[in-house]
Amino acid sequence: MADSTARATIHAGGEWLTAASGATREIIDPADGLPCAVVAEGDERDADVAVAAARRAFDAGDWPGTPVAERAALLRRVADLLVRDREQLGLLESRDAGKTVEEGRVDIDCVADAFRYFADLVTAEGAGRVVDAGSTEVHSVVVHEPVGVCALITPWNYPLLQASWKIAPALAAGNTFVVKPSELTPLTTVALIALLAEAGLPAGVAGLVTGPGRTVGARLAGHPDVDLVSFTGGLASGIEVARAAAPTVKKVALELGGKNPNVVFADACATPEDFDTAVDQALNAAFIHSGQVCSAGTRLIVEEPVWERFVAELARRAARIRLGRGTADGVECGPLVSERQRAKVEAYVASALAEGAVLRTGGKRPEPSADRPATGYFYEPTVLDQCHREMRVVREEVFGPVLTVETFRTEDEAVALANDTEYGLAGAVWSTDAGKARRVAGRLRHGTVWINDYHPYLPQAEWGGFGKSGTGRELGPTGLAEYRETKHVYQNLAPRPVRWFAG
Repeated sequence: MADSTARATIHAGGEWLTAASGATREIIDPADGLPCAVVAEGDERDADVAVAAARRAFDAGDWPGTPVAERAALLRRVADLLVRDREQLGLLESRDAGKTVEEGRVDIDCVADAFRYFADLVTAEGAGRVVDAGSTEVHSVVVHEPVGVCALITPWNYPLLQASWKIAPALAAGNTFVVKPSELTPLTTVALIALLAEAGLPAGVAGLVTGPGRTVGARLAGHPDVDLVSFTGGLASGIEVARAAAPTVKKVALELGGKNPNVVFADACATPEDFDTAVDQALNAAFIHSGQVCSAGTRLIVEEPVWERFVAELARRAARIRLGRGTADGVECGPLVSERQRAKVEAYVASALAEGAVLRTGGKRPEPSADRPATGYFYEPTVLDQCHREMRVVREEVFGPVLTVETFRTEDEAVALANDTEYGLAGAVWSTDAGKARRVAGRLRHGTVWINDYHPYLPQAEWGGFGKSGTGRELGPTGLAEYRETKHVYQNLAPRPVRWFAG
């Protein structure tokens, strides 16, 4: 049953508030389609209240001027609280987004790592970059300052992880913020705001508005008192965010979709062990979190000599993936996030079959079971063979457990297929020939390229993409730089009159 008491989920000025309209939204557990919580359904008025509080906290509060060591210490306290609450938060992430509890636990570990990383990064920085002005009477330095009020709009697939990639650097840099989580999966973000307060973050620095993108997100993106908007989500919504931000010329960071190639050369399958590893990683690339991952390797591009054997084994193992409620023991893959998302996936599979794709496994809703209620939003892991680049399912982001298979004969053909996409977020190359693997990786137009692996990320490395995958860069030093402005301070130690003008 839904928790009818959890309605004060808007946070502004250090206070938990209900929506100005009094509206609420039931949060649905995708495993059974039943309500599991109730949150406030904010609108533009609530966004205005939260932005005003964040603006006051930045302009008149102490946080922007708080010494770096103190800001870093707070981030580390948050990381410790996340570790303390790991089990509870992992379970909440599972119920909210449908992923397995184990995936939820891993997410919480990564969130804690992100807070620690940005604490260490900001602590290790110097006081500024000295610029040689050619005179001992001039002191010139380039320094970095916080942007101001940041609007952070996060997606439904990795609610807490994506929020941490924005909140941690924003706070490390000395900003205030208002976060808007997806209206489908807001629960762990609400919990994180409470942990920030427990860690000692001053009132007003952190704001939160639960509500839909069409009202809350649009208002935050265009708000004149917001200095930066960071958005992670779909391409269409990202375009609207950029359009809303343009009149005020605010800083914009966009991390959008992906249609990611997983290129497997025949030499990567030369031994039984290598073959098994490549197949296993192809499953991991495509079906973790039911394929609801922006970097999912949903395009298998495999060299023709191993194609039939590879796809046959891949389909055999995909058919054995255990679907069910993420909190159940032994479950390997949970439901899709909503009925709407499942319907979208079904439509893509139907169009692929109509266009000539060959179904190797999946392609339908599973039979109900004790761990897989008929009311849940489950869909079988699906492998579509003999696909080509004109198919919608190959060109567009499905965001579900659907893997398409294409083949190639030459290295140049593999690169051409992998790069033939509007997106450019991530991809992988599998080969035992180290020179070939690095050569192909160097030619791929994608923000992250894995060689003989798929999905790991490092907090120290930037995360972003080419093309329509967006303009933002998260994690790494660049992730912190996104939340800063650069200032040049030029100090003349011995000022003299210029005498350019008569008088």
